[in-house]
Amino acid sequence: MTSGEVFALVTGGGTGGHVTPALAIAEALVAAGHPRESIRFVGARRGLESTAVPEAGFAIELLTLDGLQRSLAPRDLLRSVRSLVAFARAFRHCLRLLRRLRPRVVIGVGGYAAAPCVFAARMLRVPTVVHEQNAVPGLVNRIAVRWGARPAVSFPGSRWRRAVTTGNPVRAAVLEVVRTPQTPPLVAVVGGSQGAGKLNAVALDLYDRWRDRSDIAIRHVAGPKHEAGCAQRLTSLVAHGDTIAYELVAYEADMAGLYQRAALMLCRAGATTVAELNAVGIPALYVPWSGSAEGQQQANAAAMVAVGAAVLVADSDCVVDTVEPIVQSLLNDPDRLAVMAAAARAHGRADAAAQVVRLVEEVVGDS
Repeated sequence: MTSGEVFALVTGGGTGGHVTPALAIAEALVAAGHPRESIRFVGARRGLESTAVPEAGFAIELLTLDGLQRSLAPRDLLRSVRSLVAFARAFRHCLRLLRRLRPRVVIGVGGYAAAPCVFAARMLRVPTVVHEQNAVPGLVNRIAVRWGARPAVSFPGSRWRRAVTTGNPVRAAVLEVVRTPQTPPLVAVVGGSQGAGKLNAVALDLYDRWRDRSDIAIRHVAGPKHEAGCAQRLTSLVAHGDTIAYELVAYEADMAGLYQRAALMLCRAGATTVAELNAVGIPALYVPWSGSAEGQQQANAAAMVAVGAAVLVADSDCVVDTVEPIVQSLLNDPDRLAVMAAAARAHGRADAAAQVVRLVEEVVGDS
């Protein structure tokens, strides 16, 4: 490859669920011998990728984009119209970008941020690979595959005839985790990078019920927007003589360390969360977010329940009266936790990023 040549444009983002696998794929491309400067990103200015990608040492082209709203309320309809106008501008920009850079391949990781570049790539007949993190494919990837993109999927049983099951790439730091669950057993309550109101409420209710216990610990990751409110309620709950080890934080800076120590995760079922828990081998009580597109989180969690790696509680049932007996029964049964951990680990794919790279190079070789 000559100096300045672009091998791959990696496009997509918006949330950590898209950005994390995108960066893992990019790092795997570098590990496979492609110069770092030959891997470039295209993403949304308002997405997580706008900061995460440069911090990882990759160049990125930022587009002004927003996702379509699912509501028909007048304010949301207006926002959707503005989103379509912004998409048209971003699409034209990506056509010019692809003609200028002439990448060998475009790699889409889904989400609204991937749409302009992936669709422009298919129009210009640039070889395209899309990676689908969820058990239920997203709209952008479905359209891209219909237009000839080659799909890599995280879960087996894909509806796409030419799909390659690669697994969902996760961060190198997670792949290096060796579990050593702490004593007393630690329940980690994590609602994603932004937190989850229902999980926060359950975590604090568990404090109220378990305040006089020393045989259990809770690490509660509330999310930056929720931390102040959770801290205020926790202060109102704390009483003299409480013995439970309860830690409340806004954001978990060391997820790998938390994975290492936790006996059980109480969490949402985003694709990256599921992939990371499987890679490490952690039993999970999943509470899929009911607002996830097309029931993706429900499908992700159901797939793990089916193989014995997790228990599922519906979002509508996420209250302490439902969650507490399930958590307690799991902690009381170390043998079941061990079976769940082994089942999760059996479905982890440490080589997922390398498998995506293998498919990318195959597609480039066939073009």
